[in-house]
Amino acid sequence: MATNPPKGDNQRKGAIRDRSQVYNPHVERWVKRDKDTGRFIDQKADDKPFKGVRKEK
Repeated sequence: MATNPPKGDNQRKGAIRDRSQVYNPHVERWVKRDKDTGRFIDQKADDKPFKGVRKEK
């Protein structure tokens, strides 16, 4: 996982390694996926990508 010190400054150092994100054109949203199982974890409420999560090609 990424490190976050100091707490409360709302910044992350490094990417989240065990997750990726992919754009779903059918619903026009970004979806977060678990790297190990391949299951979808979360979906963004807006049309912007997740911060700190790598994008799949």
